[in-house]
Amino acid sequence: MNYKEINTLEIIEKYYPHGSELYYILTKHSEQVMNKALSIANKHPEMQLDLQFIEEAAMLHDIGIFRCNAPRIHCHGPNQYIQHGYLGADILRKEGLPRHALVCERHTGVGLSLKTIQFNGLPLPLRDMLPLSLEEQLICYADKFYSKTQLLETHSLERIRTSLRHFGESEVKRFDQWHLLFEPNQLV
Repeated sequence: MNYKEINTLEIIEKYYPHGSELYYILTKHSEQVMNKALSIANKHPEMQLDLQFIEEAAMLHDIGIFRCNAPRIHCHGPNQYIQHGYLGADILRKEGLPRHALVCERHTGVGLSLKTIQFNGLPLPLRDMLPLSLEEQLICYADKFYSKTQLLETHSLERIRTSLRHFGESEVKRFDQWHLLFEPNQLV
């Protein structure tokens, strides 16, 4: 896609004080996700993925965390952590980035269906929040390998699957489908 490149750090710095611990956590995690997503995308030219968008959206996918209560990562907002995706999407829509906002909204877990939101009584808007585009799926997939509480670790496939299994086998299945799509030569 051809559109004007954005300065993601400039956007982040509107909401996160540069040099703060939270700024470091957010940007470090986002860079990890971005680097993994771009590495995978570069191995799949046949997918014709939008590299500029992946770089930007990966850097901005967690911009809503400051509005949530997650003291372990220096977030002291009024909302539950599960809400950070749609809260970040609201921020990016106001910034004039509706496509980037969809990544924020759809990256939680392996995405959340309306049925899952309703069944679990999650404090989220009642709509499907599943990654649709390949870029959205790739960023969501890459995000599962990194944690904001353990910045020096890369999660194993088994650890990711175990974590997702708490939410149901369909979540593990979706992740495994992405794994076969994006990293078919990696050990399963």
